[in-house]
This record gives sequence, C-alpha cells and structure tokens, in this order.
Amino acid sequence: MELQGKPDFAAAMKRIEAWFAQEIIDRPPVRFSEHNADFAAAHALAGRSWPDLKSRWFDAEYQVDYFIESIRGRTFYGETFPIFCPNLGPNVYAAYFGGELEFGEVTSWIRHPIKNWGDERQLKFSRGNEYFSKIEELTRVALEKCAGRFMVGYTDLHGSLDCVADWRSPQSLCMDIFDCPENIHQLLRLANEQFLPIFDHYDAVLKAHGQPSVNWMNIPSPGKIHVSSCDFTSNVSTENFTEFYLPSLLAEVKAMTHNIFHLDGKGMLRHLDRILEAPEIHAIQWVQGVGNDLPIMQWLPVIKRIRAAGKSVVLDLQLAELEPFIAELDPRGLYLCLAVSEADQPEILRRLEKW
Repeated sequence: MELQGKPDFAAAMKRIEAWFAQEIIDRPPVRFSEHNADFAAAHALAGRSWPDLKSRWFDAEYQVDYFIESIRGRTFYGETFPIFCPNLGPNVYAAYFGGELEFGEVTSWIRHPIKNWGDERQLKFSRGNEYFSKIEELTRVALEKCAGRFMVGYTDLHGSLDCVADWRSPQSLCMDIFDCPENIHQLLRLANEQFLPIFDHYDAVLKAHGQPSVNWMNIPSPGKIHVSSCDFTSNVSTENFTEFYLPSLLAEVKAMTHNIFHLDGKGMLRHLDRILEAPEIHAIQWVQGVGNDLPIMQWLPVIKRIRAAGKSVVLDLQLAELEPFIAELDPRGLYLCLAVSEADQPEILRRLEKW
C-alpha cells in the first residue's frame, strides 16, 4: 500500500508482524500519539454548521473531509498511520438493536432501552437501523476518498457483556447478575449471535477495496484484527467474569487472525490470569489510568507478567519515562504509544534502534 506521508508502510507492517510474534527486527513498534488521542480533537471546518450535534456526527462528507484536513501535510513516522475509522461512539453496536444515542462533542452514550424486564422483546438487529446505515455511509464515503491518502478501518464494536450493560445500564446489570442471571444469559445470546456476522460484513467490505483490517487502535493486520474488551467486568468477581464473559471472549478471538485485549485499569487485573490463558489472544493493551495510576514505572511487574505469559504489550508512555523504561525492559513484544511533536519523532526512532 502506498500512502502520502507514509513511504515506509511495508517496513512498518513487518515490525508489527514481528511484534505479534514477540520478535524484533530493528526496534519495537512505536505510535506517536496516545491511544485515545483521535477522539479528543475539537471539530471545526470553515463554512460548516448544523442544527445540533447529532447532525454534525451524521454528516458523513464532513466527518471524512475533517479527517483529510487533519492529516494534510503530515509525515507519519514509526508505526503511526493515517487511518479513518467510522465512529458514532462506543455504544453503537448496542444501538444497532435498539436504543437511542445521545451525542456530545467527542463521544456519545446510549439511552438504555431495557428499563423493565419485557422491554428486551423490542430489541432486534436491523441493517435498516439508522446507526448501522450511517456507519455504512461513513465507510462508503471514506472508501471513495481514501486512495493514496489514508486507510479505512471498521467501527468500534463492543458486543457481549458490554453490549448487555449498554442495554440494561451497568448499575442494573450488577444487580441482575445476582437477581436474574438467566435473563443475562438470554441477552448475551442475542448480543453474541450477530457479532461475528457484523464483523465479517465490515471485513469483507474493506477487503473488497484493498484495505487491511484495522480499527481504533490503529494497528493494521493483513488478516482480521480484533481488539476485545469488557470494561464492565472491572465491577465483578472473576467467578462472574468466567461465567458471563469468558465464553463470549473465547468465541470472538477464535475467529480472528490477530487479537489484542484492552485491559483498562487496575480493576481488570483480577481477571488477567484467565485472559492470559487464551492462546488466541496475542497481545494486551495495558491502560494504567491517570492520577495516582501514573507513572508507568509502577506497573512494570504487570508488564513483565504479561510478557512472561508469551503475550505482547501495547502501552502509553510519557517521553520523560522513556529512558528509565528502556533500562528496565527487553524491547521484544513492546508497542509504545508516545505523544510527542513531529519534530522530535526521528530522534526517538534513532534512540529506539539502539535499545
């Protein structure tokens, strides 16, 4: 693939393949942005206005043009890539079945459609759903404009127990697990039965246009890459994790070529051993959090534990932490996300080659 501002695309992809195998070619992969930086930008292009926020999110031409403007003239160093992923927020998969999304400046959230038991009978996936249709349009417009400029990925998909939490609300689901577990298993069956067909639909559309598999994490794969997650399970015991989420996770990852698990915060660490037992999970994204959970150096035992299990790691790193981090760890199996200026990036790459 040839992209403006990314002349070393093939070499970057080889480093990523080596990283998945816990090997190294010349240096570890590095992405020069934080993992959620793409969702933090203010939206503004001259001459565009909308009556409300939903209209702005639903303006497919604008969303793609705004992205094109954001990458204009940029050089993408390391394993940083220009990638447009259609985005209506993290609850869009749940909204495909029913429920209304509310839109803010940089994210959206769902109005939980199951207020009382019996409401779940109204949930039904439909390709005519307004949110599914809009993701289709965003994908189509991006594919029409991407040639030679950027890659197109698939939208953020949260199925399984996170989807059930979107339908029911996290607070209610915590009680439901004890009060009516059979209802939760019923909702899980509904959430799971469409996940792989929807994933395969997006994958087929993108592959038909010569695109690799890539999503919000911006790590491309020539096969199928999936970032699995269930942030809701930070609220539950490992026993509940094993009963209500683990079977869904194992079914998802068995269908993919490359799998990264999004481990969001210390509340998820109680489940880490169960996650590491899955041979199809090739890497863990460790998200340590903010405040007292910074800096990264306090989490070196967690990173080493993941590496000792034969899994690669994705992590955010502050520039001031780079040298002490390098001094403590072997570079194999590490994928760094560093938010630094473009002018500083070539020197960091040279430093990483000496690691």
